[in-house]
Amino acid sequence: MADIPARKTDREPGGGELGERPGLPLALFAATALAIAGFWAWLGAAVPMPQAAGAGEKLYCVSYAPFRGGQSPLVAGTMISAAQIDEDLAHLATMTNCVRVYSVDFGLDQIAGLAQKHGLKVIQGLWLSSKRDKNREQIEGAVTLANRYPQTIIAVVVGNEVLLRGELSADDVAAAMREVKSRVSVPITYADVWEFWLRNRRLADIADFVTIHILPYWEDEPIAAEHAAAHVDSIRARVAKEFPGKEILIGEVGWPSAGRMREGALPSPSNQARVVQEVLAAAKRGNYHANIIEAFDQPWKRALEGTVGGHWGLFFDAGRTAKFKLGMPVSDHPFWIVQAGGGVLFAMLVFGAALFGGRRNGDMAQWLGVAFCAAAGGALIGWTIENLPLESLGTGGWLRSLVLAATALTAAPLCAVMLMRQTPLPRLSSVLAKPRAEDTLTRGAGALMTVTLAVAIVVALGLAFDPRYKDFPFAPLTGAIVPLLAVSLLVPGEGRRGVAELTGGALLAASAAYIVANEGFANWQSLWFCAALAALAVILVRVRGARD
Repeated sequence: MADIPARKTDREPGGGELGERPGLPLALFAATALAIAGFWAWLGAAVPMPQAAGAGEKLYCVSYAPFRGGQSPLVAGTMISAAQIDEDLAHLATMTNCVRVYSVDFGLDQIAGLAQKHGLKVIQGLWLSSKRDKNREQIEGAVTLANRYPQTIIAVVVGNEVLLRGELSADDVAAAMREVKSRVSVPITYADVWEFWLRNRRLADIADFVTIHILPYWEDEPIAAEHAAAHVDSIRARVAKEFPGKEILIGEVGWPSAGRMREGALPSPSNQARVVQEVLAAAKRGNYHANIIEAFDQPWKRALEGTVGGHWGLFFDAGRTAKFKLGMPVSDHPFWIVQAGGGVLFAMLVFGAALFGGRRNGDMAQWLGVAFCAAAGGALIGWTIENLPLESLGTGGWLRSLVLAATALTAAPLCAVMLMRQTPLPRLSSVLAKPRAEDTLTRGAGALMTVTLAVAIVVALGLAFDPRYKDFPFAPLTGAIVPLLAVSLLVPGEGRRGVAELTGGALLAASAAYIVANEGFANWQSLWFCAALAALAVILVRVRGARD
């Protein structure tokens, strides 16, 4: 019998099975694309909202500061034009009956006169601080305005959270309140976080009504959005019981639409809409007034309170457009379709890099690794770009965010090629080694790991030692680390472990443990970020590079 010839295959010695499974990459890409699209459809799904007010009803009052873009009261000489204020008030007159203002400088002394033109009432504030000469200017300015516009200014707030800031004593505040009360015909009050009224009860004897701030997000024990309205209602009732016969105005209540979590308190557009509308519903049921903070986002506050400080407005700063409509569903990612499409295109790039840059066929494990890289990168690149302007403040902030975004963009395609070529992750010292033409991929991976580690350490230490106003850049960090983890698990090295890798891994692991303990297990942003740190620590410990 004649010999039967051996069956030809496309398998290369030590290579993969693409010749036997030509449809494998395509099938995995299709699955990855569906996963990315499904992830974004879930993230972008609109959240139903309660109906807080009847059709046509306006808000009782909103806090208003006219600063836009780069304008800031922290910059000496800032002056807001009447035209800019007039444009804002015309806009606000369609949705509120009143605005609360906090000062009489920077052009804010024009607000009362312009509000009268638009039929708005004003709760006029004067800013007290440790600067006595400035306090005198504020008192004189507020008294003049209250007497000039008695039909528009319905109350004067003598100082805002000056006791909380520790800049004046209760005696100082009481003296200022008595002076203003003796010189104006409208009611006067002082405004502070609710606990400070309980600590300084005698101020209520001077005030015509008590103005308290209840900000569930900023409580010492942060309140999650779903419990915020009940918390506000409970605190307001508690204060009312402590000051019988006094009207209790909630002078500030609201929720941020962006920024870092505090325990279970998540800033987001849907949570902001929910809290505001549920508080308004509670106020209507309880027959009390609540002033919402605030009308427009104030970017300048980010310098004081991080990302979250600039995003309490009912309207965006840019464009002055509303973030939500009362009673209508709200999406936390309204451009999710574009982000999903961009993620699918990015995944296509990753598969293309593996297919054309790998120089060899791949087996099932390699292609699954590529799909893992593509899915992580494709799912998170849209979130990374969305958060880029939110989490970047100043030159240092922008540099950190741009570097993280660059690592996230680079990691998936680079690691896909490494998987197909079976190239292990190098030791960090490879970046300093004498370059050779065949080492381009290895040196690129070494540079990627070095930059990712450096930024991760900087962010981790910031969150460990000074975390209050710092964000968790979980999206770009995960986008950079997951592909590296895939290579680490699927292409183990055979060389020696390095001291730099072990030291960096230990530092990241310790930071992650501390951050989790400090932030609590209700903070999923913290848990996600720390999981990424832990994964990077594992990668570093596993790094051995090629055999020496």
